[in-house]
Amino acid sequence: MRFTKMHGIGNDYIYIDATKNVITNPELLAKKLSDRHYGIGSDGLVLIMPSVICDFRMRMFNPDGTEAEMCGNASRCVAKYVYDNKMTDKTNFTLETGAGIKILSIHKNAENIVDTVTIDMGTPILEPEKIPVLASEEMVLNKSLVVLDKKYKINCISMGNPHCVIFTEGIGLTDVTHLGPIIENHPMFPKKTNVEFAEVVDEHNIKMRVWERGTGETLACGTGACATLVAAVLNGYTTNDVTLHLIGGDLQIKWNKKTGHVLMTGPAETVFEGEI
Repeated sequence: MRFTKMHGIGNDYIYIDATKNVITNPELLAKKLSDRHYGIGSDGLVLIMPSVICDFRMRMFNPDGTEAEMCGNASRCVAKYVYDNKMTDKTNFTLETGAGIKILSIHKNAENIVDTVTIDMGTPILEPEKIPVLASEEMVLNKSLVVLDKKYKINCISMGNPHCVIFTEGIGLTDVTHLGPIIENHPMFPKKTNVEFAEVVDEHNIKMRVWERGTGETLACGTGACATLVAAVLNGYTTNDVTLHLIGGDLQIKWNKKTGHVLMTGPAETVFEGEI
């Protein structure tokens, strides 16, 4: 079985072409391959599959074997994978994900190599019951949540998967590995949640760290970056076009005021290929 290791600003996944072959028990395969000591090592497994409604379909699995709805960084790498492997000659195509249909646009450098990809991430979901989060408000913005006897202001948004955004200062000192799993598994999140810790630098820049549901702290999270921008705009902290600075690199996120859609642009890189 051939595989390709790819990353989007450090958010690394193992990609397998499943357009012609059926992958049995992908949950177990994800656990084995993602292990950084006994496997290839990654933030998860991505299967590229045929689709009856889009150009391609992706399924993704976390290192613990659970299936996730989608990942923005992984979606960009899927775009690069299918183009580089001549599975399509389109520069704009559709991708079926667990969070709905996404529209991807690839950008090539002077050597005709795909280096960045823009994804239309769709409209953010703000209704608590659809995120889901247990709350009586119409939107969960700056809602108090007590964790370890300390009060945090949370903002809950779904970009096809649930996110809890917390704005703070000095995120470099934030104990993400301690707070992250506690909030991820808090009873108010029926399907658990991803957790973003964000620091507003100015109206055009935000620093962010992320604890991903089922994975742990990662170098980047595309949907988390989108959710963070939406939360920042709704709170009046930034403009609608911002650079998100994550540990693994930068993402350009724009919330289109006319369409309501969030656009994400960032790099996609191949690390190595192999056979298992």
